Amino acid sequence: MLYQFEFRPYTRKFTPPLTTNHGIWEHRESIILRLTDARDRVGWGEIAPISWFGSETLEQALDFCRQLSGEITDEAIFAITDDLPACQFGFESALERVGKEMTNLHNLTYSGLLPAGEAAIHVWQSLWEQGDRTFKWKIGVDAIAKELEIFDLLIRSLPNSAKLRLDANGGLSYEEAQLWLETCDKFKAQIEFIEQPLSVGGLAGMLRLSECYEIAIAIDESIATIKQLKSCFQQGWRGIFVIKPAIAGSPSRLRQFCQQHQIDTVFSSVFETAIGRQAALQLAAELSSQNRAVGFGTNHFFAPEKSNWLQSLWNEF
Repeated sequence: MLYQFEFRPYTRKFTPPLTTNHGIWEHRESIILRLTDARDRVGWGEIAPISWFGSETLEQALDFCRQLSGEITDEAIFAITDDLPACQFGFESALERVGKEMTNLHNLTYSGLLPAGEAAIHVWQSLWEQGDRTFKWKIGVDAIAKELEIFDLLIRSLPNSAKLRLDANGGLSYEEAQLWLETCDKFKAQIEFIEQPLSVGGLAGMLRLSECYEIAIAIDESIATIKQLKSCFQQGWRGIFVIKPAIAGSPSRLRQFCQQHQIDTVFSSVFETAIGRQAALQLAAELSSQNRAVGFGTNHFFAPEKSNWLQSLWNEF
């Protein structure tokens, strides 16, 4: 089937900027897609790449969109190559939603993302009041001695019923990862897991660490795309898989893999707009396991969108 295709680049500002082991992130750029079929039914999608995480660049995604000349078929959508995983997600999720209304997903619980450093100690309370009971805190950003001091204050300030996830974004050495895991084993009732302690090439080390400590380890950057997800599974990883649908690739292929292998998943945001978020959360609702909170407690990093933001984006372009 042939679809009319339009797209608009879109930028939002982080308030405040987001600090991770990869650096400081000030603006989130993405591409909003609109597919229209012969009956004038519309499907919205979003391409939200993170090139330093493993997807294509924004410019590569824009080049792909520009080459389409305003039309695309469903066959062409399913033929988008694996080196454009965010495009695969954006186009395929738009196709799935042609003629469908956006729905609210009430059966999911959310993990609130805390800012790096000492600010986390002052932010978790407001997220708790909004209903979050699981929190994620970035580590590997500052000197480990300083972060361990902040961690001690943070974990002791949290209610006993709260769960904390620590995300290193691949920024720890093997020795630092050991120190963090030893520390967290003392608070195992409150620590859910440590996420991606070692770099993408460190899967063997994370497999060894997972056998030596009680705290669970999750991998994230190591499985940015479906191809990487399959590779890590084939290499023996049976811990937690943190999946970012918006950069993983084809939703249909992701759905097939997760259903086939029944892996322990946590679905996570890439700071997409409500359009990409809705499509990613739909997958999370279908495929989440172990009743784990999804990593989509991220809206507080942006100013609220105006209710007519999408209409304005289209009309003002």
